Amino acid sequence: MSVQKTTPNPSDALVIFGATGDLAHKKIFPSLYAMVKRGALNVPIIGVAFSNWTLENLKDRVKDSIQKMGEFDQETLNKLLSLFRYVDGEYQHPETFKALKEALGNSTCPAHYLAIPPSLFATVIKSLGESGLAKCARVIVEKPFGRDLASAQELNRAAQAVFPESSIFRIDHFLGKEEIENILYFRFANSFLEPLWNHHYISSIQITHCESFGVEGRGKFYDSVGCLKDVIQNHLFQIVSLLAMEPPATPEVESYRSEKAKVFQAMRPLKADDLVRGQFIGYQNEPGVAKNSDTETYCALRLFIDSWRWSGVPWYLRSGKNLPVNAAEIFVKFKSPPQKLFADSDSQSNSLRFRLAPYSVIALAARVKRPGEKFIGDQKELFLLDAQPEKQAPYERLLGDALAGNSALFTRQDAVEAAWATLDDVLTDHHPAHPYKPGTWGPEEANALIALHGGWHDPTPRRDPANLKVKA
Repeated sequence: MSVQKTTPNPSDALVIFGATGDLAHKKIFPSLYAMVKRGALNVPIIGVAFSNWTLENLKDRVKDSIQKMGEFDQETLNKLLSLFRYVDGEYQHPETFKALKEALGNSTCPAHYLAIPPSLFATVIKSLGESGLAKCARVIVEKPFGRDLASAQELNRAAQAVFPESSIFRIDHFLGKEEIENILYFRFANSFLEPLWNHHYISSIQITHCESFGVEGRGKFYDSVGCLKDVIQNHLFQIVSLLAMEPPATPEVESYRSEKAKVFQAMRPLKADDLVRGQFIGYQNEPGVAKNSDTETYCALRLFIDSWRWSGVPWYLRSGKNLPVNAAEIFVKFKSPPQKLFADSDSQSNSLRFRLAPYSVIALAARVKRPGEKFIGDQKELFLLDAQPEKQAPYERLLGDALAGNSALFTRQDAVEAAWATLDDVLTDHHPAHPYKPGTWGPEEANALIALHGGWHDPTPRRDPANLKVKA
């Protein structure tokens, strides 16, 4: 399968609302530098913020961001800085957008990137429409896309009142990772997998996203969001859609995005007993966190997709902070052979493992007989490992695609709303968060959730295979 990425109208300017913020400093500026270095960016960049800054202040901020990368090319940095312009003003004031219009000059197809708090999305989008800056333009919206179904619908209505859906790019950096795109490619570029990729042969699928650190000074923000909204509703659900989607009928982008949307629409709404929430001990002492907070720093859930292919197959998703390792991994467990011919034949079933972070691995596990007369075997994995030291960073890829108008890696309105609909009941109707010790795999209650399917497969900190040195 080949997902076509074409557009007749590339953007001729990039506007960054929130240009003085942390997201721009940590992620956007380094990505723009990389794009300039490989000759992929040569349009004006207009920063917009309300910080009482000047253009020189913004350029100093860009310099600091690039210098913190370590080694850099001064000529590339100088070229990047030459592209910048700056508008200082409040997002609610028409004068700010009048100044932005002047800064854009002859630009006819700008891309407006909203790297700002979600509470300001609707305000800025409305002002872009009223000032005439939305005509033939695109808007790039940073996640989260709402905080529940109702707010997502409200945000979509506000955006679509000004921009057509084809010009709205909902950015989720997870979808820009090479390892995530490889899931799609591996599924549909290899014919051996298709006959097995269904409820006849697959017993269960696990997706784990674990972090060994805590909230790192972001307690106030995190306490208003929690793990379910921050990671599972967007990042892990996107992985589910790539694993569960049907082959698109055509290579067109919208055909691909439609199949992803169908997965979200087929998800069975979650109930309280499908969800285990946890909170690491000490979280309530973090600055900005409310006393007696019930916000989850860990979440595990059991999900069903009511489609022909996946009927009856449970999907187990979990994510959390202060867990033993930093990793993201998919574990596909196949059903055991229908008849037990050997004494140990059902001790471990075949499995397919995708390691997504901190490095890329695809591993197929099968049982192999030990030498000797007895029919006893061991579980062995066949590895495909790809270090890819020169791969593009997620924001670099996504910004490039947004400027080009390629929407394949961006989320559509119907998919966003269907994902929220799956979770809407448990956002308010759920069991209290269970405490767990930092450095463990979360609360014990999560083990009962998956007990019928052999328990959780915990990602290991070792590199795969152990004797290879892979750049993480």
